[in-house]
Amino acid sequence: MQSLYLDTEFTCLSPDRRLISLALVTPHGPEFYVELTDGWRLDDCSDFVVEVVLPQLDLSCHGQSQEAARRALQAFLANRGDLEIVSDALAWDGPLLLELLGPAGLPANVLGCREQADLLSDLDEAQIPHHALLDARLMARAG
Repeated sequence: MQSLYLDTEFTCLSPDRRLISLALVTPHGPEFYVELTDGWRLDDCSDFVVEVVLPQLDLSCHGQSQEAARRALQAFLANRGDLEIVSDALAWDGPLLLELLGPAGLPANVLGCREQADLLSDLDEAQIPHHALLDARLMARAG
């Protein structure tokens, strides 16, 4: 079974957070990364997100609407064989993944999701980019 490492960036640390970007990375293979062009507003973003996360986005390269991102994510997951999704913060990342997937939810080949909280524990806070793709790559290497 293959592991996919999940990371997200979102507007704020509150229950009404909105997804900004999402990455799923395998340790030695394909990656999925998307930055959403809709579904979130600058006004909803925390100061941290405005100062650290948003400047790293490249919407012209990675930006997609929620609907386009949903279709791409569903196709990516469906073509991977049996897999599990691993996150260092599943309580935050998991609901955002499911929200992006929409009513169809996780495909049948996703056999589970689990949290491994220590994936980035060897890094100082300054070494964590707070960019979904870069963070997921770090977790995949650590896992």
